[in-house]
Order: sequence, then C-alpha cells, then structure tokens
Amino acid sequence: MRRRYNPYSLPPWLRYCRSITVQFIIPITIFQGIRTIFLPTTFDVMLLAIFILLAVSFHLEWL
Repeated sequence: MRRRYNPYSLPPWLRYCRSITVQFIIPITIFQGIRTIFLPTTFDVMLLAIFILLAVSFHLEWL
C-alpha cells in the first residue's frame, strides 16, 4: 500500500528548498514558454516540458 505524502516529515532544509521552488516555478515556466515561442529549439521545448511537469506536480502535491 502506498504511504501518504507528508511534507512535514522532510528535513527542514528540504522543506525550505521546496517552498522556494514552488514560489518560482510558475514565473520561470512562463518565461521559458515565451522564450520557446520566439526561439524554439529542442532543448527549450524539453526544458519547458520539464518545468510544466514540475509545476503540475507541485500543484497536485506529488513532490
């Protein structure tokens, strides 16, 4: 059986890094999306996909 995710069981430094990442992932994703529209390279598209997956996973509390 899968255990429930509890962010308070993480070490304090990891909780701090997670809270900083949650605050900055959406602006970074928007910037990367605009950059990908103007200069689409393979790396930019893959990086945008990673940022979108991270934003969704933080929003749904998978990480």
